[in-house]
Amino acid sequence: MNTVTSRDGTRIAFDRAGEGPAVVLVDGAMCYRGAGPCTALAAELAGDFTVYTYDRRGRGESGDSDTFAVEREIDDLAALIEHAGGGAYVFGHSSGAVLALEASLRGIGIARLALFEPPPAGDDASMAERLDELVRAGKRGEAVEAFQLGIGLPPEMVSGMRDSPFRAMLEAIAPTLVYDTTLTSSARPGRYASVAVPTLLVGSENSPETLRTSTEEIARAVPGARHRSLPGGFHDVEPKVLAPVLTEFFL
Repeated sequence: MNTVTSRDGTRIAFDRAGEGPAVVLVDGAMCYRGAGPCTALAAELAGDFTVYTYDRRGRGESGDSDTFAVEREIDDLAALIEHAGGGAYVFGHSSGAVLALEASLRGIGIARLALFEPPPAGDDASMAERLDELVRAGKRGEAVEAFQLGIGLPPEMVSGMRDSPFRAMLEAIAPTLVYDTTLTSSARPGRYASVAVPTLLVGSENSPETLRTSTEEIARAVPGARHRSLPGGFHDVEPKVLAPVLTEFFL
């Protein structure tokens, strides 16, 4: 395990693989290095790039602070890009795509930006408040299920996951669901009309219409952005399908 230190002193854990231009992968909600799509994607990209995967604060082996602000997560990404040489390509998945967009507005050394299905801004501010109340009350399992239902998972699927092997992991990082919903609550497309780096929006042909629409809206809002729709599943595209598209765009 490697670490960098963010501006507020929080240690951020990361892995590095491959050789070539730096690419940083930013996970979405309920994911970190040990559980999420970016680990397999990193393996596909490592033949052409030096790939960095990291635990966003409050997850896995990274630290956290007493209070959360979106700016702290941007500082974390900035510290990793600085460690990578001061510039990097960045890929963000779901809420990680929103984080990458917000970071690009700060000018932290992002050379190119690839985004997978940034979720639409909706009632996330009230959702963040509800999740925060549940977490503070020690009801982490309820917080996980409230989030899962809020993003559109069928109730029978949510109940079926209660006894899954990864349930304990989800409850362990339940406080970060507040971070993600706070982050995405202001992610309206017009906010990103000043993004100045080459940008690619990617979506799955089989994702819900809300996600396909939000991806298209961000693509229209970001000046000069490209948009690709790929064969895939629910909010997911296989790494072997996604990696060549990212490689072509970054290189």
